[in-house]
Amino acid sequence: MNPPRDEHAPLAPPVSGPPPAGERDGAGGLPAVIRDLLAGLGEDPEREGLRRTPARVAEAWRYLLQGYAADPEEVLNNALFSEDTDEMILIRDIELYSMCEHHLLPFVGKAHVAYIPDGRIVGFSKIPRLVDIYARRLQVQERLTTQIAATLDRLLKPVGVGVVIEATHLCMTMRGVQKQNSVAVTSAMLGAFRDDRGTRNEFLDLIRRGRDN
Repeated sequence: MNPPRDEHAPLAPPVSGPPPAGERDGAGGLPAVIRDLLAGLGEDPEREGLRRTPARVAEAWRYLLQGYAADPEEVLNNALFSEDTDEMILIRDIELYSMCEHHLLPFVGKAHVAYIPDGRIVGFSKIPRLVDIYARRLQVQERLTTQIAATLDRLLKPVGVGVVIEATHLCMTMRGVQKQNSVAVTSAMLGAFRDDRGTRNEFLDLIRRGRDN
């Protein structure tokens, strides 16, 4: 019998993709907002170096936040397979790039994601894809960690899920306290990873081994 499951925070709903090309460059669109921002900071948006900056920044932001247009359920459901295995599966050191919703500055790091199957597995590549979907949104690291764990738990119904994220936040390194070597670590442990100390320690030990090699 599987351990009881925790209630999960609701997932952020997907939104529509980028606007049509005509809207992208039109007055009142995102480029116009960025142009106003430049002017508000005392810059001249018409000078040569900044003339095309609003359009460039608008395209960059659409790329950085493309996770809103992706459906994590669709990504995972297309790669679920029946398999009779009950050993831990770990994808370690998944690079992630996200944007802090408080200051609109990046945080960069890596995610470690593990689960113990209960009759179903998911393709290896879909776990990094799931990390990207949630990371490519305005985020806080705590919610990002929980969303990854909750989605795997809900769709795979495994014995347990463990997620650890380690990240450096530019809002702490280039402003504010300016602590260059600080790393934020968050974790989400569900099912056996929360209830069984041995399972949790095995997961954390596998992460440490990768760091030491």
